Amino acid sequence: MLFCLQPLAQTPPTILALGQTLNTIASSGTIRVPRPLAKGIVGDSAILAMEGIPMATGPDKASQRMLGEAIAAVHATTAPNSLFGFDEDNFIGATPQLNKWSDSWADFFTERRLGYQFQLASKNGCTFRDTGELLDKIHSHLAGLDIAPSLLHGDLWGGNASFDSEGAPVIFDPAVYFGDRETDIAFTRMFGGFGPAFHESYREHFPAPEPVRETIYNLYHLLNHYNLFGGSYGDQAARAMLEILSVV
Repeated sequence: MLFCLQPLAQTPPTILALGQTLNTIASSGTIRVPRPLAKGIVGDSAILAMEGIPMATGPDKASQRMLGEAIAAVHATTAPNSLFGFDEDNFIGATPQLNKWSDSWADFFTERRLGYQFQLASKNGCTFRDTGELLDKIHSHLAGLDIAPSLLHGDLWGGNASFDSEGAPVIFDPAVYFGDRETDIAFTRMFGGFGPAFHESYREHFPAPEPVRETIYNLYHLLNHYNLFGGSYGDQAARAMLEILSVV
């Protein structure tokens, strides 16, 4: 058993939202996640108790292929209401993630993902240029695509995926919602940690999208990292914006 504690006075109680997101992935029957056992508030701390899973080190090509297969199966699970979003808001890192349901992926992503991050950046003292033009062009681009509301991990970087002692894939610390499956795959490329075998296996189920979509979706994470950590993430976000504007 693994216990996670989070002081309520210091950060949002993200681990309390984590229980539902883990259960949502578990109920899809597609990939292993640490099973939530109990959660609550004790004194000034939020507590989540989860199943402890012994992890393996140095996953091989076969395990990477299994991970690609499993993530494809997660993404093949679509929203029962055919909408984009989730039953409740949750968190991406320590940042609130707005998940109100929408029948338009273009509306959802430009408003609840990029638009909200730009608002946070402004509150943090950073104003990015041409955000109105950018959001309009991204909206038009996404509105022209046929996108199904797939079950997403939502925060799929290398630190949130591993393999159990038998080499089977495990994912954890999700920021679940239903959206374009390519948002997850884009983020796997941002910090690395997913080998060629993972991507080859995944692409046996879903073809690669137009390249600019990866830049559009990773802009969300660059902005979130800027809002959380500052530093060069703001410059990286500005460069991504220029790249997007030059293409869409």
